[in-house]
Amino acid sequence: MRKSRTKKGKKLNVQPLRTKDEIEDMKVILRHSQMGSRNYLLFLLGINTGLRCSDIVQLKVKDVIEDNPVIVEQKTGKWRQISLTSLRPYISLYIQNNELTGNDWLFGSRVGDSHITVNGVYRMLTEAGKKLGRNDIGTHTMRKTYGYWFYKQFGDVRSLMIDFGHSTQETTLHYIGITQDEVLSKKQQLAIGL
Repeated sequence: MRKSRTKKGKKLNVQPLRTKDEIEDMKVILRHSQMGSRNYLLFLLGINTGLRCSDIVQLKVKDVIEDNPVIVEQKTGKWRQISLTSLRPYISLYIQNNELTGNDWLFGSRVGDSHITVNGVYRMLTEAGKKLGRNDIGTHTMRKTYGYWFYKQFGDVRSLMIDFGHSTQETTLHYIGITQDEVLSKKQQLAIGL
């Protein structure tokens, strides 16, 4: 199942960030953008939890007080436990610097009293992607990056499949781009008749 977004007649095959340099470059770009601290933390939260963007934007401060909160996914209605342990210093500093309290949106909009929208995050990430010379960055990039690095670090596709709520391991591997990487790696090693 390929996640793509149609924009002006073009299909966007969203990809994960596969190198530490790509992640670091994205962090620098987001940190120096308008609303930089918000965008930076939103990105860190996305790549470290694997939450969908629709779930991230609706987080309130009270939702991220615990290290292992349970989130109800908007798309599926299912409960999903995430770990914020490694993000705790970033979250605490962000909340303190922005003087946020329990019922405040974690990722507020620049205008009004609401949260940033999924479309707003999409625009933010695609603009940052362009600065990286990439046209395959979108909101699913964060979730796919989480999955890609989880798989690379632990090699545990079953746990990742359960975490994502996928029905097969093949779906999970395809979603995070592992299948494409493995095939390309083998093609690069192939030298028939040479």
